[in-house]
Amino acid sequence: MTQSTLHLAILASHPIQYQAPLFRQLAQHYHLTVFFAHTATREDQSNAGFGVPFDWDIDLLAGYDHAFLDNVSRQPGLEHFGGCDTPSIGAKLAAGNFTTLFVMGWHFKSFLQGIWAAKRLGLAVIVRGDSHLQTPRNAAKRVIKRMLYPFALRRFDAALYVGDRSRRYWTHYGYPQERLFFSPHCVDNAWFAERATEEARRRLRLRHNIAPDATVLLFVGKLTLCKRPLDLISAAAALQSTLPMLTVLIAGAGTLAHELSVAAAEQDVQLVQLGFCNQSEMPAAYAAADLLVLPSEGETWGLVANEALACGLPIIVSDACGCAADLAADGSAGRVFPMGNVAALADCISSVLARPPTNAAIARKASDYSLARAAQGIEAALDWISSC
Repeated sequence: MTQSTLHLAILASHPIQYQAPLFRQLAQHYHLTVFFAHTATREDQSNAGFGVPFDWDIDLLAGYDHAFLDNVSRQPGLEHFGGCDTPSIGAKLAAGNFTTLFVMGWHFKSFLQGIWAAKRLGLAVIVRGDSHLQTPRNAAKRVIKRMLYPFALRRFDAALYVGDRSRRYWTHYGYPQERLFFSPHCVDNAWFAERATEEARRRLRLRHNIAPDATVLLFVGKLTLCKRPLDLISAAAALQSTLPMLTVLIAGAGTLAHELSVAAAEQDVQLVQLGFCNQSEMPAAYAAADLLVLPSEGETWGLVANEALACGLPIIVSDACGCAADLAADGSAGRVFPMGNVAALADCISSVLARPPTNAAIARKASDYSLARAAQGIEAALDWISSC
């Protein structure tokens, strides 16, 4: 089956800023339609932990064919399995002359509806997600999954893993190696790089009274306990004697905003809080910084690390972040520290600032986790299916 004859249906929960560029990339090579199970509201974004209701300020729907399914859930939303309930997906797949369904996981009822409908219609099904084995589960759930998943996951004709922990998840459940394909988590590297300019750096620092020669540590994310932004404040305090021109820059909103301000004042740490930053504002935040720190305790991946690399910024991430093994463990673009160990975090910050990765090394790492690499993995999976 050639690219011109393959008709691809993609089933996604809702328009997501990280997925839209990949859909546009695929639309350049395949006949595809993206079906969305839910129209996310401003309140949905706030409930997801961003801290404020908002709409994305970039176009997430341009460049590919798409349609919104009728979500019949009694409690529509993105916080629970039944929040996306779209029984019409079967009719859409039947009417669209599709040959393959590409689904973004199985954690919503809509996704299972799509998978079941595709199988009834004889369509191939490929899946991409970032599930990993470090997710906390009780003993009963682990036993049930160990019994059911080796059979259930094989219903997918091919699976796409986004990184090392994702690959381990699939192999743990015995999924056939020949049906696994690498399609890494990624962002639009070129979009970020074009906007993370020296001028953007100068303007943001000037606007917030950050000295041109100050060392800036950036945290990007929701200000919640599981993201552990307070660890960065404590690490910065420990470095004050050796790095007197140190500033912590926070791009994000949430329940810990006030507590961060209090902690910084008590520990004499220079802190600048930008509040919630929409997508178009993020490249300037990365440009203004010297290092991204992601100290989270429960990060499935941590795509802000990809964004930072795209902007030429080295990264430090906790070993609890899903991206740690892929983006930072080899030391070429950053470092990994034990989650919750503030002393180790401070040591990593000091080490990276003293011997920062080269721009070329950061660019190579970003290129390894790019839209092109993600699309290549999807293409390889589709080619493998068509050859069977």
